[in-house]
Amino acid sequence: MLCPQRPLLILSLCLALPAAARAQAAEAWNGEAENAKKSQYTLFNPVPDGLMRKFTTDRPHTTESPFTVDAGHLQVESGLLSYALSQADLEGATTQDFDVVATNFRIGVTNSAEIDFILQPYGISHSKSLDGGPVIRSSGMGGAQIRAKLNLWGDDSYGEPGSSAFALLPFVSLPTDRTNGVSPAFVEAGVVGLFEVKLTDIISLEINDGVLYLRDGGDPSYHAELLTTANIEFEWTETFGTYYEVVAQIGRNDPMGDIGFVGTGATYLWSENVQLDAGVNLGFTPAAGRINPFVGLTMRF
Repeated sequence: MLCPQRPLLILSLCLALPAAARAQAAEAWNGEAENAKKSQYTLFNPVPDGLMRKFTTDRPHTTESPFTVDAGHLQVESGLLSYALSQADLEGATTQDFDVVATNFRIGVTNSAEIDFILQPYGISHSKSLDGGPVIRSSGMGGAQIRAKLNLWGDDSYGEPGSSAFALLPFVSLPTDRTNGVSPAFVEAGVVGLFEVKLTDIISLEINDGVLYLRDGGDPSYHAELLTTANIEFEWTETFGTYYEVVAQIGRNDPMGDIGFVGTGATYLWSENVQLDAGVNLGFTPAAGRINPFVGLTMRF
């Protein structure tokens, strides 16, 4: 890869660098040039198909990617069906949750920013005690979440081993029905940092770290919790990939303690703008769900 075209002094310094460093410098320069070329596009002036970046998704894993949807385009990421079985709580009760078509509508606003709207149209929750007591059934619309993803680097330069990307993800969650047992009862908010690095041609590492500002049903006030995740992705072919992740939510004001679970799954790129996925999460702390299998679909327009 050639060094960037710069004045003589900078060119001399570039040639003095080791080959790997020159390659990374050239890649960063090319990414900046691509970003500048695409900066003219906005929500109302979409990026042409020929300039769109590689199709990436935020699902199926909990760990979010740092890449944004191209300006003027819509990406619909839907959990077609999800089932979750909880561990027994302190009173011996377990809960089964069913989520149907929980969907993230991702809208590219600029070349490095998007806005997301996440809706859970319908969910069902069944709770029952181990002593054979009555089953408590709740159903209805879940919460709504509004968030923004702001890429600071890597949207257009990520790809070669050693390259990286980073974004910030502020969000706010809103209750839709405080009494149906499915929607959250209170407004919640937070911000998460999203980092990804390309380790090899087929392996990528994603790390998320953030602060959540939450309020549980029995709490008189809000408190902060820490979210941290790590995810390894393998792109075995151009269409098939797998992932393995670990997730922890720390500082919960709950007698069951903190949440910790591992997850794994697979993705299949059906076409250039359509991806199918399936996965499962397994809890390893009492507060985490025992098992959570799911299937999903992502489409880009």
